[in-house]
Amino acid sequence: MTLLVEQIKLALEDKAIPEKAAFFPRFFKSGPGEYGEGDKFLGVKVPDQRKIAKSVYQEISLNEIEILITDSFHEVRLTGVLTLVYMYEKLKTDEERKILVDFYLDHLHWVNNWDLVDTSCHHILGHYYLNRDKSLFYELAAKDHLWTQRVAMVSTYYWIKRGKYEDALKLAKKFLDHPHDLMHKAVGWMLREIGNQDYEVEYEFLKKNYKQMPRTALRYAIEKFDEEVRQDFLKGRV
Repeated sequence: MTLLVEQIKLALEDKAIPEKAAFFPRFFKSGPGEYGEGDKFLGVKVPDQRKIAKSVYQEISLNEIEILITDSFHEVRLTGVLTLVYMYEKLKTDEERKILVDFYLDHLHWVNNWDLVDTSCHHILGHYYLNRDKSLFYELAAKDHLWTQRVAMVSTYYWIKRGKYEDALKLAKKFLDHPHDLMHKAVGWMLREIGNQDYEVEYEFLKKNYKQMPRTALRYAIEKFDEEVRQDFLKGRV
């Protein structure tokens, strides 16, 4: 462990709140058989983790980020992931970005809860692949691994914000019969974001697919619709 990593861990421990440490295992489902099984928590709030990450991203090395990302404590991993995002966002060349993209993909095993996925993948993979071939995301989607699949879906957020919906819709369609609630939420979230940009695109997709969508995905997707339209979808009248 380097001095900087030690300082980061000490800074996180200094911000730890015992009540949060007791609450987070339930919130992030780290009990036996749950999606975050075995994860450990210090009890640090995300704004404090962001502050620490912002204070070190200009001086930290990838080797040091690797130590953070592979740590057994959830907040240490998230701080490592946030540091990588801040580092990526300041890069100027595609050559530099590709190094961080490859590093991120090589460490996906450790991006292993919904908050780690959602705070990183669209900033890194979404940005880098905006105007590139998207086959990587279909490969990730095909893996029988919840967090890898969520990375594939949530990465489309970056493209959606820039008016590119095709791959988000294809991936959403692919995941409609996914067995896990966290993928239902991710699909519904991305469809809702499409609707925020272009209501008609989302509406047409839902009209064709809503009857086979999981209820959670549908509820997330129609959250911003007028109440009358929401009820039409929920009651199968569209």
